[in-house]
Formats: sequence, C-alpha cells, structure tokens
Amino acid sequence: MKFLIAILGLLVVLGLSYIASNNKKNIRYKPLIIMVVLQVILAFVLLNTLAGAVLIKGFSSMFEKLLGYAHTGIEFVFGGLLNEGQFSFFLSVLLPIVFISALIGILQYIKVLPFIVKYIGLVLSKINGMGKLESYNAVASAILGQSEVFISVKKQIGLLPKHRLYTLCASAMSTVSMSIVGSYMQILDPKYVVTALVLNLFGGFIIASILNPYKVEPEDDILQVQEEEKQSFFEVLGEYILDGFKVAIIVAAMLIGFIAMIALVNGLFSGIIGISFQELLGYIFAPFAFIMGIPWKDAVDAGSIMATKMVSNEFVAMLELEKYPNLSARAVGIVSVFLVSFANFSSIGIIAGAVKGLHEKQGNVVARFGLKLLYGATLVSVLSAIIAGLFIK
Repeated sequence: MKFLIAILGLLVVLGLSYIASNNKKNIRYKPLIIMVVLQVILAFVLLNTLAGAVLIKGFSSMFEKLLGYAHTGIEFVFGGLLNEGQFSFFLSVLLPIVFISALIGILQYIKVLPFIVKYIGLVLSKINGMGKLESYNAVASAILGQSEVFISVKKQIGLLPKHRLYTLCASAMSTVSMSIVGSYMQILDPKYVVTALVLNLFGGFIIASILNPYKVEPEDDILQVQEEEKQSFFEVLGEYILDGFKVAIIVAAMLIGFIAMIALVNGLFSGIIGISFQELLGYIFAPFAFIMGIPWKDAVDAGSIMATKMVSNEFVAMLELEKYPNLSARAVGIVSVFLVSFANFSSIGIIAGAVKGLHEKQGNVVARFGLKLLYGATLVSVLSAIIAGLFIK
C-alpha cells in the first residue's frame, strides 16, 4: 500500500510542479528520471542498509563529539546558570552553532571546503543537466548557508538572467547550512537529518528543472568563485565565530517571536471558532501528509507541524513534534525529513536581502518571484519525505 501512496504522492508533486512551470516545452525528462532513481537508491542505502547505518552513525558521532567540545566553551562562559539536569534550548542547541561555524571558517581558510564544493558541484552538473554554477551553488548552500553562499558567486550575480537566478535561490532555500545541522540532530533522529540533506540536494534540481526549465549554453557555463580577501588565520576564525553567534541570536529571536505569535493566534482562533489556528492548518495540510506516506490517523497532527514550519521556521516545527507523543514512528520519521530545509516565509526575505546586498536590481527580481521560491522549496521537502517514506517502517 505504501508504494501505491508513494507513486500517487510523486505524481502529485511532479504534477503541481508541471502546472506552475514557466516553460513546459523545455522540460528535459531524462535527467529528472535519473535524479528520482538516484534519490530512491540513496534513501534505501541510508535507511535500509548496514553501510548507511554505519555512515549515519559516523556522521552523528562526529557531531556528538563536536557538540561536546562546544559545550566546554559554553560551560566556561555560562556555567552555573542552570541547575544539574536542567535543559536550556539556547545554551544546549543554539550556542554550539558558534563552534561549528568556527570549524567551517578553518576549513574555508585551508581551502578544504572550496575544493570539495567545487568538484562535487562539477560531478553533479553531469548528472542534473544544469550549469556548473547551479551545481556549485547547491553544494555550497548546504555548507555555507542560504545567505552566505551568494557572496562566493557575487561576480556573476549581476550577469545572470532571471531563470538561472531562480535556480540558485531555490537551491539555497531547499538545503540547510552545515553549521546548523548539529542543532537539528539534538532534536531529530540523525538518520532522518542526514537522509533529508542528501535527498534535498537532488530534489532541488528535480523541482527546479520542471518549474524553471532551461539549457545553459557552453559559452555561458562559467563558474567564477569569488576569492575571499586575504586574511590572517585569526581574522577568519574571529569572523566565523561572530557569524555563528549572530546566527544563534537571530534564531533565538525568531523562536521567541514566532512561538509567542503562534500562541496568540491559537488563543484567538480557539476563543472565536473553538479550534486553534494550528489545528485548522492541520486539516488543510493533512492530504499532503497522507501522500507523503503518513497514516491517515496521524495526518492532521502531521499537517499541523508541516504548516507550522512553513509559516514560522523549521526549529519551531521541530519543537512542536514533542507535543504529539502519540504520533506513530513512521509519521515522526517522514515529518522529520520534511522539516529539514529552510522552506518558510521568512527565508524569502533572507534570500532576497542577501542578493540585494550584492546587487540591488537582482535583489528586487528575487523578491518578485519569492512566493514561487517557497512553492518550489516546499515541493522539494514533500518529495524528499515521499522518497524517504518508502523505507521508513
């Protein structure tokens, strides 16, 4: 039964992408089929094989150790604020971002990350049929983040036509930055986080290839990665540490605001119509939860969590999962995969602002197709959840 639902879900996602396509005649189906098959194979390996379990355990153990080192610094500065056994989301989940960001800065400085990103991107471009720039950007987004990635290609931002700019922004919204992955792993099962990271990379290309199909001519297929201004090791380290702290503070502020606003809106809806805003959204999103492979008895609750992610952010939605202890293990797994992306309304402003800071005219272009960006990135999350659902028991 779950295979039939997965096929239905796949048809719905591809159909919704096709309906919104801006150039249906130019859709190339061969790369699409290859990438969907690759997604299925990768999901099977990660979720159903010993090799996948070993890979995920290794990835998880690495982040566990890194978070342990991060807590050494946090304990030194904030030690004594909590009693033994107490938990603070800010101290335990958000502040480790500072240390992970510092590590990314070091890997950038010694040229390890630029090398990995560039050559994985080149390999991807052979698979997805898109340009080198698009493929580089997708990999770089998964490491650097949805705003920082544009700095590395700022030489080309002003030269890009609208359709190529859309693909770059769609990749940035569909993936998540490596600095924040450790925080996700403290809330969700690491195997679902890793699976989502891999599937979203290909899912972004699949949906963008339907919504926004085009062919990059060889003379335009140029990748110019911006070399950062030469800095000393400690300048780079200090810069990335501060960037990590800014991210932690921004996420904390957004959580305070969004969770409070959702509580307010829920209270208003409950008082006026007898049903909370999140419950209402749950009924609207329930059919999408069902085609992702979530049992119908869990579909409304899962739909509520999915909607929360879209109207607020993924952290708020991840914390909502704890409020539904009766969700089946299958529903929790599928929803977890769906939640690992930046597909929400606030990301439209973040991405448009990042591009506008580098090129004002192109920033305005991004703002105009902002809703289509969110539409596409949400379909990427649904697609990844459908594929993962084939192998979640």
